[in-house]
Amino acid sequence: MPNSNAKLHSNHRGGREASRRELVSRSLQSAQHCLESQDFGTAYAHYLLVLNLAPELKTTVKETFQFTLFKWAEELDSLARIQDLFNCYEQALELYPNDEVICNSMGEHLFRMGFRDEAAGYFHKAVKLNPDFADAKENFYRVANWLVERWHFIMLNDAKRNLTYLRAIQNAVHSGSKSVLDIGTGTGILSMFAKKAGASFVYACELSKTMYELARDVVAANNMEREIKLLHLKSLDIEIPKHIPERVSLVVTETVDAGLFGEGIVESLIHAWEHLLLQPK
Repeated sequence: MPNSNAKLHSNHRGGREASRRELVSRSLQSAQHCLESQDFGTAYAHYLLVLNLAPELKTTVKETFQFTLFKWAEELDSLARIQDLFNCYEQALELYPNDEVICNSMGEHLFRMGFRDEAAGYFHKAVKLNPDFADAKENFYRVANWLVERWHFIMLNDAKRNLTYLRAIQNAVHSGSKSVLDIGTGTGILSMFAKKAGASFVYACELSKTMYELARDVVAANNMEREIKLLHLKSLDIEIPKHIPERVSLVVTETVDAGLFGEGIVESLIHAWEHLLLQPK
């Protein structure tokens, strides 16, 4: 009797597997027919079914799935079905989370719709996944030109000004300010000044996603990614001990230009003084 039960279970599993293979095969055929008739929405639905039933086919159907996704996304865009478009890309990225081509395409749609900061994030991810991906690099540099304020370039090339900041930070750290918060870190230059001056703990917050990603790259290039904690947050949203363990002894900032109104330098400094900065005894 036990052998009979085992045989029944085995036959049942075999039947289910045969049914799965049959469904996958029919869905692949249907997807191909839909592509031939340019019914990209239905073809996309068939490929979703195939990839969920047979994830082992991901590599095999990857290029055709990408083509189908992009064509269907174009249709959805032309019909102003924006939420459906984003849903399709979210589904695709769940199946192919490390696909630089899909990330780049998602970024292109976001950029055209005016979501430049979000687009930059997808372009940046695509470049990280494949540093030789020319389209993604071009897209990232293009969107960065929109998002990186021009005064950053002027500031970074102002040697006299930077030296003044460096000396001021050095003096503060050498006078006992061992924990530092950099509000609106931008490229991360002041945070690195603080760390090089000998600060024990350095925290930096940046509201712009693009500048936050740029700061991460700059800090990593200087081998300080383990010594400077970067936060993609507005300074007013920083909480103790959720984001930083305790109040800091020094706050530095260069939140000028448009940042004077965007980040809110006065509100940021008041918040830092009241909640994040150690009070004098």
